Amino acid sequence: MTTFNEIIEKILEHEGGYVDDPLDAGGETNFGITKKFYPNVDIKNLTKEQAKKIYHQDYWRSAKCDEVPPHLRYIYFDMCVNFGRRGAVKVLQRASNAKNKNKIEVDGGIGPVTLNAIQNLEVERLRAYRVLRFASIVNKKPEQERFWFGWFRRATKV
Repeated sequence: MTTFNEIIEKILEHEGGYVDDPLDAGGETNFGITKKFYPNVDIKNLTKEQAKKIYHQDYWRSAKCDEVPPHLRYIYFDMCVNFGRRGAVKVLQRASNAKNKNKIEVDGGIGPVTLNAIQNLEVERLRAYRVLRFASIVNKKPEQERFWFGWFRRATKV
């Protein structure tokens, strides 16, 4: 899967429908779109097509997913959904630094240096660093541990 239209369907499957879990840091959520970040959107009545438009504009395009090597697009886009663009890029950069002799700055910016550094990054290595990021979230916020198994399962499948 390398295109937005292919990938978004899997993302929406992972994200599911409407949830208003008071323990979820994102708050009221539908298709993974949260009231916290979209306060002017009627989350409860958000349609799948509206969610796709938000994901395309605010996640896919702003994260430069089309410029990421095709073998990394799905996992990278999924990380953007989970961690935001900057967080996802930092995971890419850390994984790249673990592989490459020439280290890059871990700044969350997806520019030419990062895009060049990740060309030969293996999906498995990136997946490992994604799991590490989820673990660090749980370590910093132990109340989020209730989501750990789902995050782990998602991180190891995508």
